[in-house]
Amino acid sequence: MINFRLIRHLWLFLAVAEEQHFGRAAKRLGMSQPPLTGQIQTLEQALRVKLFERSRLGTKLTPAGAAILPAVKKFAEQLERLELAVREAATGQRRMLTVGAITSAMVEVLPPLIERMKATHPDMTISMREIDSVEAVPLLQSGDIDLAFARLEGDLGSGIKSMPLREDRLAVALPKEHPQSARSRIRLASLAEEDFVMFYRRVSPGYFDSLVTACNNAGFSPRIVHEVGSVASQVAFVGCGQGVALIPSAMKRMAPETVVVRPLAEKLSVVTTAVAWNTARNNPSVEAAVVALQDS
Repeated sequence: MINFRLIRHLWLFLAVAEEQHFGRAAKRLGMSQPPLTGQIQTLEQALRVKLFERSRLGTKLTPAGAAILPAVKKFAEQLERLELAVREAATGQRRMLTVGAITSAMVEVLPPLIERMKATHPDMTISMREIDSVEAVPLLQSGDIDLAFARLEGDLGSGIKSMPLREDRLAVALPKEHPQSARSRIRLASLAEEDFVMFYRRVSPGYFDSLVTACNNAGFSPRIVHEVGSVASQVAFVGCGQGVALIPSAMKRMAPETVVVRPLAEKLSVVTTAVAWNTARNNPSVEAAVVALQDS
């Protein structure tokens, strides 16, 4: 039997955890603070753990509260999807597509696709969420999203199929004070002695391996000191003096004042956005979206 009281309490817990303040959480929830405090205390008694520590500086999670927060967040997302599906079923709409996308894809790729899908499938509801590329495959495998628009390439695992959508020339991100930062173009071989900040290999083995192969062809094996989950993180690490990074040229716009981005002398390209989906899940909306992308 569904415990609706527990669901409500978890929803209130999430609001307080995100706001880190009972007053702000109460305002967000449209209720007064004393009842919210009472409901959280009831939840703590039911779970037999203390979830929050309160002080004059605000409210913070206890270790127990922090431990359950990720599961509560995922549960809340699933509830929102369920609510949307029920609402659509009640109005006669039965086609739903949940899309996860990196920020650049939201700006450059998705708007025309969504416009086409609305024109050809007016009964379809498209739900969006922002993701990092490292999250794409796990979310597709779990069924939390139907389509992923991310920086993916190569073999992504059993049942996961992908299609490249955009490519870009490869560039190098350097700390502003780097000896080569004044050059207009940089030869890959000149980076042989540098520390590299790379994209996680598990996110896209093909993407990672293509960069390593490019370095090998230039006569060296890259000394990889950090692996991160997004290009934004690569640039941030470079800005903190943690090495250099090979990134798509278009990502120059993300560089802070502490980082310069220079094109490579060699003409090397990488896939910057691909669409991926789980073939084990039969969803006509996914098939329709893939066809629309192929025809664009």
